Amino acid sequence: MDRRHCRRAGRTVVALGLVLGLGTAAGGCTRRAAAEGVAGAGGDAVIVLRHAADTLRGAGSSKAGTSMEMATGGTRVTIRGKGVYDYTRRLGQLTVVLPEDPAGASEHRPITELLAPGALFMKNRGAGVPADKWVRVDTSTLSDGNLVTGGATDPYAAAEVLRGTRSARLVGRTEVGGTQVRHYRGTADLNRAADAASAENRAPLRAAARGFAAAEVPFDAYLDDEGRIRKLRQHFSFVNGREKTAVAVASTTLLYEFGTPVDVRLPSPRDIYAGRIAENQPAH
Repeated sequence: MDRRHCRRAGRTVVALGLVLGLGTAAGGCTRRAAAEGVAGAGGDAVIVLRHAADTLRGAGSSKAGTSMEMATGGTRVTIRGKGVYDYTRRLGQLTVVLPEDPAGASEHRPITELLAPGALFMKNRGAGVPADKWVRVDTSTLSDGNLVTGGATDPYAAAEVLRGTRSARLVGRTEVGGTQVRHYRGTADLNRAADAASAENRAPLRAAARGFAAAEVPFDAYLDDEGRIRKLRQHFSFVNGREKTAVAVASTTLLYEFGTPVDVRLPSPRDIYAGRIAENQPAH
């Protein structure tokens, strides 16, 4: 990647409001049991996928890996994350790693992200924020519903997008991380997903339906025999606010080691940065 392409890719990241620059400001046990029964029986694809979020809640927790790819001007940028998620409390923690610069050196220290209902917390945010302080973002104010803002999609929010599945088909059986899975391919509608989502995700998903270039989200979902998502790849189209061009964003979520202990503690108010964030100025 030459420096001209690197600069263009950097502008795209900022335009999307990702971790380099914030440019823009449930079902019960019966429902989960039914979802797991349908999935385990290899039932109707649309029904299985619409209940995938409930099945995750039944699973309790897991480890998670994320990647977010953006393509613009012939350049592809990938942001990766790794951490844990508690589906019952809707709390997660990810360490997000930004792309290297053309010389191979890291452009930014890894960013710690805490995912919570209605909020995203980031540490090592850069852009003038002290290293020991957190930045808090109200996800209901984000035009993408926080599906791409943090450089990683909240695993439970990703699953809730599937509540809006309009059409889907079973592609076949394959393997993800050594686990046998069913591969489904389909399209979800963000407006429909918002209507069926948990209370915490309704406003963010409605914002995403308005903010993305299209409310339709093509996806590939890989579910194990218990109906738990093992891999989910979703495609979003975001309008670059500066150049008015559509940017393709592919978000991939990997879930594994279900039942892993999760201890996520949100920052106290005194640890949250209240000053001005320098726009379009990533820290090195």
